Amino acid sequence: MPRFAANLSMLFTEVPFLDRFEAAAKAGFKGVEFLFPYAFDVDDIRARLDQLGLKVVLFNLPPGHWDEGERGITALKGREDEFAAGVDLALRYAEALGCPRVHAMAGLDAHGTDRDVYLKNLTLAAEWARGDDVDILIEPINTFDMPGYFLTTTEAARDVIREVGAANLGLQFDLYHRHRMQGGVLEAIAEFAPIARHYQCANPPDRSEPAVDSLDYRRIFEAIDSTGFTGWIGCEYKPRGTTLEGLEWPGRCGVVLG
Repeated sequence: MPRFAANLSMLFTEVPFLDRFEAAAKAGFKGVEFLFPYAFDVDDIRARLDQLGLKVVLFNLPPGHWDEGERGITALKGREDEFAAGVDLALRYAEALGCPRVHAMAGLDAHGTDRDVYLKNLTLAAEWARGDDVDILIEPINTFDMPGYFLTTTEAARDVIREVGAANLGLQFDLYHRHRMQGGVLEAIAEFAPIARHYQCANPPDRSEPAVDSLDYRRIFEAIDSTGFTGWIGCEYKPRGTTLEGLEWPGRCGVVLG
């Protein structure tokens, strides 16, 4: 049975970020993920994890100037030193939080992407993370939600993972992004299972709670389970109402949160 992690950047936003850990635990989650922890003292996050018995399962590398529209710098030419510094910072947070995976956002083409830079930076990140027993993940993102993103298809991600050739570089498989960009989610789960290290779920077209309509998440979760996946599925969706009001979906989809 898949395990589900609450994405605290999108869920429980009714309360401040550090209070979302308790809200997630009370709702039944055992794992959490989020975009970026760097605005918060790592000891404050660690204290909440220990108090509540939660695990951090994923967060992102520093993304560049997020508030100015940047969406990662892994593929941006001329930002290699900044990227390396971000890897160092992320790994320090990962070690303190016991987090096994971090996501390296590629960046937007308009900001100067370069495939060779992307490969070189991912090679460096994977090498540095290997000693900390951390996986580096890459995620294809659809161009409806994020126009101009450098990595858009699951096949392109597989090619990059093969070229880098690092055992700890894997796929962050967002099922919503795959459906919006390419379709064929069930077939892709079977095809890309060998490189999938983390999944994320949301229902199209509005990125809301998982359902059994546009995407049949009952069948999808069964398909993931059938591959032998033992990791986490991140609940990276936008609740249509309050987070708690939307937490009827696990019953409809035949799963439990914990």
